[in-house]
Amino acid sequence: MSWLVHLAWAFQPTHRPLTTWEVNVLGGIRVFEAAADAGVQSLVYASSVGAYSPGPGRQVDETWPTHGLPTAGYGREKAYLERYLDAFELRHRSMRVVRFRPCFVFKRQSASEQHRIFAGPLLPRMLVRPGRLPVVPMPSGLRFQAVHADDVGEVFRMAIVGQVTGAFNLAADPIIDRERLEEVFEARTLPLPGRFLQAGLAAAWRLRAVPAEDALLQLLLNLPTLHTTRARQELGWEAKRSGAEAMREVMQGVADGAGFATPPLRPYRPQALST
Repeated sequence: MSWLVHLAWAFQPTHRPLTTWEVNVLGGIRVFEAAADAGVQSLVYASSVGAYSPGPGRQVDETWPTHGLPTAGYGREKAYLERYLDAFELRHRSMRVVRFRPCFVFKRQSASEQHRIFAGPLLPRMLVRPGRLPVVPMPSGLRFQAVHADDVGEVFRMAIVGQVTGAFNLAADPIIDRERLEEVFEARTLPLPGRFLQAGLAAAWRLRAVPAEDALLQLLLNLPTLHTTRARQELGWEAKRSGAEAMREVMQGVADGAGFATPPLRPYRPQALST
């Protein structure tokens, strides 16, 4: 059986949205169509919780609308590919299409890459080490989920060798909220209004002091959380590591400058922002 797994995604450059659109959306479409032209029998695509329509405070299954948050490039692009796949599946009924919608995916080896993509040099690595700060500011009402990359890799394997189709949410317990963040950082948290933090991030982004745009924070604060019943029942998948463990591992990795022996995952070395 022939299969194709699509994982590629470019978060940067956020100051040139047409570039990320061409890479992520148009590039994704080319991959899908090339797979169909080549007679590939199974397509496994990495979508995201970011494709879902806003639903803060709600826990949703795979039927929740996937219209994203149009103001955020990441949500807009993930949502567009969901719409394209809707039509693609109708045109290619003989192809098995699986869409995974994971929450935040972490592991130690991804720490330097994720630090470069989202924080950049403005956030010193050592400040995220657990126990380093007595107080950690955070947006009021922040709730999200995390999952370890090894658990995500395992469910992709299950989909490749199995016969399932359709969309699957991927997340690990528990939901990361204020209490869990205090456990991860070994510090008290200081809730701040989301609009205040978003305004500060917007200014820093426009000054090119940080690589992540303020709309990404807006998307984070409006995400629903995910039910994973379908993945458990139809694939027999369950995360072996908690979301808090995955987050603690990547935070420790950021502090240590951890990475891996590939260009995207290269260990931390200070450099100019790519904007």
